[in-house]
Amino acid sequence: MTLLKVSPPLQQDVDLSQTYDAVIVGSGAAGGMAAHVLTAHGLRVLMLEAGKKLPIEQELRSMEWPYDHPRRGDAPPGSHGLSFNEYTIRKPPYAKATAFKHVYSYVGGWSGSDYVKNILVDEKDHPYTGTNYAWVRARCLGGKTNIWGRLALRLSDYDFKAKSHDGYGEDWPISYADLAPYYDKVDLYLGISGVKENLPHLPDSLFQRPTKLNYGEVKLRHSLAQTGRVLTPYRAGVTTDGLKHNRYRSKCYGRGACNRRPGGCDIHAVFDSPTGLIYPAMDTGKLTIRPNSIAYEVLVDPNTGKARGVAFLDSETRKSYEAKAKVVILAASTLESARLLLLSRSPQHPNGLGNSSGHVGHNFCEHVMGPGVTGLVKELVGKPHTLDDGRPGGFYIPRFRNLQDRQPGFIRGYGFEGSSGHTMFPRHVFDTPGFGAQFKKTVRDHAGAFISMGGFGEVLPRYESHVDLDPDVKDGWGIPVLRFHYQFSDNERKMAEDMVATGREMFEAAGIEVVGVDREVLTEGWSIHELGTARMGTDPKASVLNQFQQSHDVRNLFVVDGSSHVSASCQNPTWTIMALAWRSCEYLADEFRKGTL
Repeated sequence: MTLLKVSPPLQQDVDLSQTYDAVIVGSGAAGGMAAHVLTAHGLRVLMLEAGKKLPIEQELRSMEWPYDHPRRGDAPPGSHGLSFNEYTIRKPPYAKATAFKHVYSYVGGWSGSDYVKNILVDEKDHPYTGTNYAWVRARCLGGKTNIWGRLALRLSDYDFKAKSHDGYGEDWPISYADLAPYYDKVDLYLGISGVKENLPHLPDSLFQRPTKLNYGEVKLRHSLAQTGRVLTPYRAGVTTDGLKHNRYRSKCYGRGACNRRPGGCDIHAVFDSPTGLIYPAMDTGKLTIRPNSIAYEVLVDPNTGKARGVAFLDSETRKSYEAKAKVVILAASTLESARLLLLSRSPQHPNGLGNSSGHVGHNFCEHVMGPGVTGLVKELVGKPHTLDDGRPGGFYIPRFRNLQDRQPGFIRGYGFEGSSGHTMFPRHVFDTPGFGAQFKKTVRDHAGAFISMGGFGEVLPRYESHVDLDPDVKDGWGIPVLRFHYQFSDNERKMAEDMVATGREMFEAAGIEVVGVDREVLTEGWSIHELGTARMGTDPKASVLNQFQQSHDVRNLFVVDGSSHVSASCQNPTWTIMALAWRSCEYLADEFRKGTL
C-alpha cells in the first residue's frame, strides 16, 4: 500500500538545440537543491543524471517481509558485494578478473542486497585505481539520497573556524552565522526530527517531533550527563509531523522497516532528492531532466573563457551530445565533480577546468570509522519485547574532544552513532552458543538487551591526499577513471584508539556490561562521506571556489556538492551540503538577474 501521489512524468522531450539558463550535473542532495532553488527563481534548468529514473518504490519494497522474497532479500546468483577483507588485501580495481557477473560496493553485501542492486553501480563498469578505497556510488535519479543513513547534523564555528581554534589547515571563508538561515530553510522545507540540546559545537535545528529513546539509551544518556556529555535522539532527516507544502512525501509512521536493509523509505518520510526537491521543481515547469547522461567534459568558449555547456554520452546508445547553458553547476558528488573538472582540459585550462591553483582533486577528506563497542543491559534480559526498529535512528553522542581541552595525541574530534532495543532479526544471534529450545529461549531473552555504538571521526585534509586521472584505465564508456592517493594518518589512528577506550568507559560507567569491542579501522572511504577536492577559500592560489561555491577561474561555473568543503568536521555532511547549495544558488540567481555571469 502507498500513501503517495504519483510522481510527475519523467519522459520529457529534451531540446538540446536551445541554450538553458543553467545545466546541473547530478541529481543527489546538491543537484536536487540547486534545481529547487533555481526553478523557484524562474530559471530554465536542464538536469543531467548519469543513471536511470528508477521506480524507486518497486526497488526498495520496504513493506516486504523477508519470507515474501525468494532469497530473503539477497541479490540473484552471480552478484557479489565486496567485503572488508577484499578492500584490505586487494588493490583496486576490485572487480578486475572476477568470476562474478556483477560486483557491488560493500553496501551491496549487506542483508537485503536485492533491494539496491539497481541503485548501486556495478564495479565492473566503474573501476578506479590507486590506494585502497571503498567507494560507494549510486547512479540513478536521486543518487545516494535513495539509501542514505538519515543523520542530519549542522556544523558550527568549531568546524568553520577550525584553524583559528587549533592552528591546523584552513578556515572556511564563511561562519555559522552565514549559513544558519539556510540550515533553517532546509529544516523547514524538508523536515528533521530531534531534540534541542543548546550545544555550541552542535547547533540545534528547527525540529519536528523526535523519536523516543528506549530504556538502554536513556540509561546511557543519564550516565553521560553526569560527565557533561550528551546523548541525544538521532537527528534524522525525516518528517515526523508531515509537510503540507509537499504532495510527494508522507510523515513517518514508525512501520518497523527502517533497519531491515540498506536505507530507503518507500513512503518518503525520509528525505530523498526526487520527492523532496526534484518533483516539486518539475511542477514549476522550469526543470527538464535527461537521465542516462554521463557527463565527460565541461565545455569552454575559447573567446570568452566562460563555460558554455556540458558534453555527455548517452549511457545506452553511447552517442555523444552537448547541452548548452549560460551557467554550469556541478553536483555530481565530491569525487565525480573533481573527475569532471580534471577531464575538462583545454588550451585555456591545460590542468583541468578551474584548476589554476593546482588544488582540484586535493585536500580530500572524510570520516574515519570502525571502532565501537557493544554492551548488554542486564535488567532487560527476559523482559517483554518492544518495537524499536521502526525508528529512523537510535541516538547520537556529539563530539566532546578538543573543544575546551587539548587531547594528547590528536586534534579535532569524533561522535558516536548508536542504537539499542529489538530488531526484526535478533541482535547477536550468531554469537549465541547452543541449539534447540534453550538456544531459542536465550536468543529471545537477550534480543532487546543489547546496545551498541560506533565512532565517526574527522579526517584531516592534506594536500597530498588527492585523486587524479589514471592515464591508462577507462570505465565502461571509455572515460578515464580516478586514481586514489589517500591513506589515513597517525591523527586518525590515534583518534580511533581513543574511540575504543572512551566507548568502553562510557558503557562501564553506565552499568552496561561490555560484551564486544571493535578496534579495527575500516577501509578508507567506508563512511561514504567524501569531501574536499575543490575547496572554497578567499585565496585563488590556494582554493578552487569562493564562498558561494563559484569558480575563481570561470565565473559562470559553480560546484555545489561536498567537494567545496574545506574540512570534514565529524558531523555527517548532507544537511550542510544542501544549506550551502541553497545559499550559493540564491546568490547565483541574483547574479544571473544582474547579468554578471
